[in-house]
Amino acid sequence: MHTLRNENQIFQNSLECRSPIYLSANLQGFQNNNNVIYNIIFRLQNIIFVLTLKVRFMQNNKFQQDKVITISFAHFVHDVYTSFLAPILPLLIEKFSLSLSFVGFLTVVQRIPSLFNPVVGHFSDNFPIRYVLIAIPALSAIMMSFIGLMPSVSLVVILLLASGIGASLFHVPAPIMVKHVSGNRIGKGMSYFMLGGEIARSLGPLYILGGISLWGLEGTYRLLPLGLIASLMLYFKFKNIPIAGELRNKKKESGAIKAIREQLQLFISIGGIYFFSSLIKGSLTTFLPTYMTENGASLWTGGIALSIVQFAGAAGTLFAGSISDKIGRRFTLIIMGITTPFLLLLFVFISHTIFAIPVLILIGFIMFATTPVLLAEVNVIKSEHSGLLNGVFMTLNFASAAIAMLFIGVLGDLFGLKTTYIIAALLSFISIVFIVRLPKGESLSY
Repeated sequence: MHTLRNENQIFQNSLECRSPIYLSANLQGFQNNNNVIYNIIFRLQNIIFVLTLKVRFMQNNKFQQDKVITISFAHFVHDVYTSFLAPILPLLIEKFSLSLSFVGFLTVVQRIPSLFNPVVGHFSDNFPIRYVLIAIPALSAIMMSFIGLMPSVSLVVILLLASGIGASLFHVPAPIMVKHVSGNRIGKGMSYFMLGGEIARSLGPLYILGGISLWGLEGTYRLLPLGLIASLMLYFKFKNIPIAGELRNKKKESGAIKAIREQLQLFISIGGIYFFSSLIKGSLTTFLPTYMTENGASLWTGGIALSIVQFAGAAGTLFAGSISDKIGRRFTLIIMGITTPFLLLLFVFISHTIFAIPVLILIGFIMFATTPVLLAEVNVIKSEHSGLLNGVFMTLNFASAAIAMLFIGVLGDLFGLKTTYIIAALLSFISIVFIVRLPKGESLSY
């Protein structure tokens, strides 16, 4: 509300200082009260000016759904291709006689460029990378679709590294573009954006496995056209929309380090929230099929259970931002921080029954909703370094999840997955401490 009142005040000041009546107030000899024609002309000028300003004001605050959906679709396409690796690993192991340790190295190669997200963000704040962003879905499609054709594993490593760099170049500035076209519904825009990624992680493996079934591993380059289509759509929708152009037209008033220091409390809180919530998220998204099979379920049952969690997560990301826009992001996060651990504890004790399915749906719906809410919070910050702040956010997301996964793996080896799930649920309650410590602001209001 405060932001809206400030914008309305700016609008009123613009009327007072720039309207034709104000500008022509000193032309008293020219405006004669007895001259009806001149009075009509000046009144029409004023009306036209007011309507023009009002239209511009409404456009700047309008949720441009078609553009937001286009970015979400591009996010979906990009993440569909970057999710190709896991499903084809068994084929790559057989083709190149790879060890499991080297397979782990391949996954690290693809994700390690995320550590340089702050650099990408700082670069996006200072240089026009709009066309780089537009090209990334097509480039990622090329890199991942041609892995099956590579004659050596060293070339596979190069393609994976290139796709990882592309992922950083896409995921850091893309939320800024979403912010630009979301008006005053940033939370809703971020939910649409994250929805594309969550659905991609559910459907990407099916897409690549379908291609392998039709053409074999070496024929998966035929899956390329979808990435080209996504880049073309981005080009025609956003070729004239700047990502950081308004920032480049301003004199930088603060340095990059200062911008991060000003938001240090926010990022510490986000890191804590991500680490402790990732204990549950990582436990389910990585080890759920294993947990299910250890408890007597079939491999297909474990895979279906994981798909249920992923699809429920896609729905959660869609609605979370809009809900947080209405009830406040802090309150939304507190609800998530309390309910998710309880639901995981409930799942552990009923996982062998049919009631586990609705519990998994609830866990997925709530668990994945954290990211769009926090992403919206970062993007409402008024800063000259929006790209840098997004880069720091993405790095925290990656690093916290990676550390949490290592921790869960160690606990699983020591105590087994059932006990690990219980420990993860209990530790996850600590995220509430970091949620409460989030800097108070308008968007975080209860």
